[in-house]
Amino acid sequence: MPALACCVDAAVAPPGYAAFIAGDSSFPAAVPFSSSTTDVTPASANSNSTNWSPSHSSVLYRIDGWGAPYFSVNNSGNISVRPYGSATLAHQEIDMLKVVKKVSDPKSVGGLGLHLPLVVRFPDVLKNRLESLQSAFELAIQAHGYESHYQGVYPVKCNQDRFVVEDIVKFGAPFRFGLEAGSKPELLLAMSCLCKGNPEALLVCNGFKDAEYISLALLARKLALNTVIVLEEEEEVNLIINISKKLLIRPVIGVRAKLRTKHSGHFGSTSGEKGKFGLTTTQILRVVRKLQDSGMLDCLQLLHFHIGSQIPSTALLQDGVGEAAQIYSELVRLGADMKVIDIGGGLGIDYDGSKSGNSDLSVSYGLEEYASAVVNAIRFVCDRKSIKHPIICSESGRAIVSHHSVLIFEVLSATVPKTPAMNQVDFPFILDSLSDDARADYCSLSDAAVRHENETCLLYADQLKQRCVEQFKEGTLGIEQLAAVDGLCDLVSKVIGASEPARTYHVNLSIFTSIPDFWAIGQIFPIVPIHRLDERPEVRGVLSDLTCDSDGKIDKFIGGETSLPLHELEGNGGANGRSCSRPSSTVPKNFLDRTIPIMAPVLR
Repeated sequence: MPALACCVDAAVAPPGYAAFIAGDSSFPAAVPFSSSTTDVTPASANSNSTNWSPSHSSVLYRIDGWGAPYFSVNNSGNISVRPYGSATLAHQEIDMLKVVKKVSDPKSVGGLGLHLPLVVRFPDVLKNRLESLQSAFELAIQAHGYESHYQGVYPVKCNQDRFVVEDIVKFGAPFRFGLEAGSKPELLLAMSCLCKGNPEALLVCNGFKDAEYISLALLARKLALNTVIVLEEEEEVNLIINISKKLLIRPVIGVRAKLRTKHSGHFGSTSGEKGKFGLTTTQILRVVRKLQDSGMLDCLQLLHFHIGSQIPSTALLQDGVGEAAQIYSELVRLGADMKVIDIGGGLGIDYDGSKSGNSDLSVSYGLEEYASAVVNAIRFVCDRKSIKHPIICSESGRAIVSHHSVLIFEVLSATVPKTPAMNQVDFPFILDSLSDDARADYCSLSDAAVRHENETCLLYADQLKQRCVEQFKEGTLGIEQLAAVDGLCDLVSKVIGASEPARTYHVNLSIFTSIPDFWAIGQIFPIVPIHRLDERPEVRGVLSDLTCDSDGKIDKFIGGETSLPLHELEGNGGANGRSCSRPSSTVPKNFLDRTIPIMAPVLR
């Protein structure tokens, strides 16, 4: 089912949200979280020790890696949100379990009466991300003696929720933060929001453009919006020239360059000379000539490029920015009235907490390092060419919105693999009707077991199972005997200490609706229970949604794991290996008595 939306704001929630204020008398205060936690290593987090603390869970799920400074585990063992990042005071922290209780309780008892799954967003986190990005560039500009300023835009495609876009415009107004649109619907949304924003904020128009798109962008300029039409294809310049003359509107034009610098990671397919969008140097020169012949070369004021999402290192970033700065300086030399260099997206997110430049799920730098690399690369080229430092624009999307919203869903039940006991295996019954080859495998398996040759046992057990499957397909082996062989092979794996099969946790969710990036492009998100993090998770599981599609499951997790450490669903074991939960002392008395809420940050 689709996830509903809920807003949690440490200040005042905007209209249109099912919102409440953290700290309200009807809402229990968050439990303070002490930053002085025990130093724990991943090895100790997986130890057999019965002493388990929230700090162990923080290490196990890498929360301090991907979640800092906005997510942590409090002393109650619940996920805690820190809306102001590292500046959050103890009484300002928001306990996620209390949020879920508040929104799910009936209205008759003061709740909001909503049902899971829920998307919960924190506008204060969004504001903090914007301020942190702006601050990082301001510090870099001051440190490197840069003689212009930073002025970012948010790409609407990352999260097109109207309230998110409106919040970005509102929070970014003091530092002229604008929007980027890549289609006509996005342009209409951006225009409606920026009418209430800073008049100096940029409205960058990217993507494929037909006559209607260009006309709309020119009208936006007539509405006093600071609109820049970026050429993605050479043919678009002819449309801009003709339509602007008909409408008597002087455009501001940008050009997207195809750089030679290529991002080789999973998200780098849009970079390099083979990229989908952008102009080669030959095409850029032809555009310059066309604008010059039309008396519109002064309209060319922005250079845009995009190395690719999730740029892994500042070395690659500096290389690409340096190449783009050379093109910018050449456009200045050719007579264009250049003012802005738009470095596109690419500011990465550490999804798995590894802080590694060798992973598609992580980056090896922070905001300050990113901003410093950009500013230094542009300043170096401009100073060498003796040209004025341009305004620096970036189109950071996931880096702005990723931490500000989470998807919360519930576990309804679990399917537990069952292995028969030794006294339940009917060995004579198994041997009956087996082929000679299968009997030989069985004997070899027995001999290897006597010699304690574990790897050989697994080899013969697998071989025995495959021969029996073939017999079953041929119709020479009954289903009862096939099931008995399966049970024997499972028992062998269990006895010799092979890993226990992961349980299947059935979650109230549609992967295709609520986490489409996981299914569509293989994007892996950090996933963690929101409570019971003061208890040691005893089992591992995969998550299966309630749809009938076989792709509706999550079986890939951060750290290259194929299962997730989870807590046992407490209660009596049901039929067919299903486990039903009962109330837990750490869970409020509502629907949570029957479920384990799990959180996945919505990183797009």
